[in-house]
Amino acid sequence: MRKLVWVIPAIGMILAATPVQAQTYDPNYPVCLQVYGRAGNYISCRYTAMGQCQMAASGRAAQCITNPFFGRVYRRPPRVY
Repeated sequence: MRKLVWVIPAIGMILAATPVQAQTYDPNYPVCLQVYGRAGNYISCRYTAMGQCQMAASGRAAQCITNPFFGRVYRRPPRVY
């Protein structure tokens, strides 16, 4: 009976857990390649220019997009007294 008390919350925590996803966009590169395929879609951010990405996307089911997280640094606003 004591074990049953611990089993029920453990099952509840396992069922409530959500999968964690890795960060999709690399903030070090301004251009990303989004590839579409039968096995799945993925985004690869490793291009420094749009032309470089377009050469990699040529002939593939892919498109180049700008990285929305490139160069963003969170800074606190200055305090006003």
